[in-house]
Amino acid sequence: MTSHAEPSELPSVTKEDEAAPPAGPVRKQPPPGFTPEGRLGSEGKVLNVFSHGILVVWGLLVTLPLLWAVMSSLKTDKQIFTSPWGLPSVLHFDNWSRAWSKSNIGDFFLNTILVVGCSLIGTMLLGSMAAYILARFEFPGKRFIYFMFVGGMSFPIILALVPLFFVMKNMSLLNTFHGLILVYIAYSLPFTVFFLTSFFKTLPSSVAEAALIDGASHTRTFFQVMLPMAKPGLISVGIFNFLGQWNQYMLPTVLNTDEDKRVLTQGLVQLAASQQYKGDWSALFAGLVLAMLPVLGVYILFQRQVQAGLTAGALK
Repeated sequence: MTSHAEPSELPSVTKEDEAAPPAGPVRKQPPPGFTPEGRLGSEGKVLNVFSHGILVVWGLLVTLPLLWAVMSSLKTDKQIFTSPWGLPSVLHFDNWSRAWSKSNIGDFFLNTILVVGCSLIGTMLLGSMAAYILARFEFPGKRFIYFMFVGGMSFPIILALVPLFFVMKNMSLLNTFHGLILVYIAYSLPFTVFFLTSFFKTLPSSVAEAALIDGASHTRTFFQVMLPMAKPGLISVGIFNFLGQWNQYMLPTVLNTDEDKRVLTQGLVQLAASQQYKGDWSALFAGLVLAMLPVLGVYILFQRQVQAGLTAGALK
């Protein structure tokens, strides 16, 4: 027979046993008020202050020269040299009208709008079509063509000026607007194709497949379905191309020597060179401000679209 222990024989738990620490490693308790994010939070605040300080300094380096140019364009020549950092006592808007009419900035401005407008439309149309084909279709030589466009971005344009000059001369395209437009398109296509190819790859292919199943052709699918979906990327690369073509100086200087067909960058250099001993610096600053206003206006209007186009691929 088995014997059962009486209740009095069971081991009793004393108060000393209850107060004894448990066996095994003891985990230290954090001090009161401590949070796991405390140390990281302090480091993040220091990094945040440092990064904001760098941005403030960078912003001042960019905006102060612009503000100084605007102030100088509203001063007289005497005020520009006697008080270069002071505010103008009287706003001389006649400097702008003098630069627009007498210095022919208006003619150069219209020539630039014509050349850049046509070249931008051609660049975006041809670049988006090439990028869509490279992103959505498989065919022999696809990678070779893509890397040819990528290689075009790394090729210095200064090395192509001499052969480009003779090619344009043999084709009777020198000193013509349409010749300069074609060169601008060829100059901007590599970056446009590279940027939009990556962007088209992020778009859902199910939408294009559904359009094809419904009977839409590839052309209709591209223009009515895919292009509206790629609007943020098109606006982003379009603004970059606009800035590059608007500020282009080397290509028109070599390929466009006709005084009546000069663009804005050539006109500003001509205005600065024609000063010599005249010293009409107020008109020169006014022409510089007139050249900057379209660029600033375009970026201010489309800055949200630029940010959306640049981050769309990352968010995808």
